Amino acid sequence: FSNMIEAGEIGGILDTILSRLADFKEKSMALQKKIKGAMTYPVICLFIAILILAVILIFVIPVFEEMFASMGGALPAPTQFVVDASAFAQSNGFYMVAAAFAASFLFKKFYATEKGKLKVDGMLLHAPVAGVLIRKVAVAKFTRTLSTMLESGVPILDALQVVAKTAGNKVIEQAVFHVADSIAEGRPIAEPLEESGVFPNMVVQMINVGESVGALDAMLEKIADFYDEEVDQAVENLTAMIEPFMMVFLGGTIGGLVVAMYLPIFTMADAI
Repeated sequence: FSNMIEAGEIGGILDTILSRLADFKEKSMALQKKIKGAMTYPVICLFIAILILAVILIFVIPVFEEMFASMGGALPAPTQFVVDASAFAQSNGFYMVAAAFAASFLFKKFYATEKGKLKVDGMLLHAPVAGVLIRKVAVAKFTRTLSTMLESGVPILDALQVVAKTAGNKVIEQAVFHVADSIAEGRPIAEPLEESGVFPNMVVQMINVGESVGALDAMLEKIADFYDEEVDQAVENLTAMIEPFMMVFLGGTIGGLVVAMYLPIFTMADAI
């Protein structure tokens, strides 16, 4: 943001520019905190679920398997499936962990490429649930950054270059660069924004109105405030949806394993 500070020095409003930068940084950090908070819970739950499943398959199921072997007879299909899964996990556990690390490494290498970023970021934007949140975060970040820079006297083409580089999503970055190129050709900002297909129609129309009346920076700030609230609501909705899903997933998985392992005992009791 050196352009903003330079503009503030030239215009004699450095204190105002620094105040805007501080406000911008505060709101940006609050936005990042919300996203991290929304993503932390499901990741922790998934890790715990995998850990519990691994412990059951590797250490608990073999105890039941020995007991069933001493009883003799064929096992029910669900029980046999769990026993086979346990045997597979015990004999191939190292290879499964190695494969997970290899897949993670290859994904990072792929994402480090231009093509990889475009592919992955495009998929994230169109993801059924997370995509909505990612798109709202992108709009909030785009409008907040551009508004702050325009209010500080930075030329729009320079501001868009900075906004593109800090977008955090390759698809949005390319869309913003296209907007900058179009403005350099004399086109209004709303047209390339609409062509990109990344920004919601309401945002495009509001920016068009703001540009028409010469209050683009103020309109961008209003959009940013609106989408900050939208992100808050989206995070709350996502968390509210994830919590029961994870509970059902954990309960269903562990409950299914318990039932499968006790089926032979129930069958034996019925025979007696």
